[in-house]
Amino acid sequence: MEENKPYVSPQAEEDAAVLEDSGCSLVLYNDDVHTFDYVIKSLMDICRHTQEQAEQCAILVHCHGKCTVKHGPYNFLLPMHTALLDKQLTSEIEES
Repeated sequence: MEENKPYVSPQAEEDAAVLEDSGCSLVLYNDDVHTFDYVIKSLMDICRHTQEQAEQCAILVHCHGKCTVKHGPYNFLLPMHTALLDKQLTSEIEES
């Protein structure tokens, strides 16, 4: 084992590989704090949605409590998830 690298179990490495290889979904959850305009602008800035896509996602989040806003590999979605959290929006990456 190399000195500066933390130990990662073989199972954890396998789990990470599965998440990276399989598609994942970035899910945005509803809250009673942020405005539609704030959510729409955030989705356009972070997820590169068009105005129409962002509006539709915001409506789905409001009506259904959540909406999948992006699909892709885990490593692709992680920065978007982090950016949404930084904007105080509730999101999660789920394995598809």
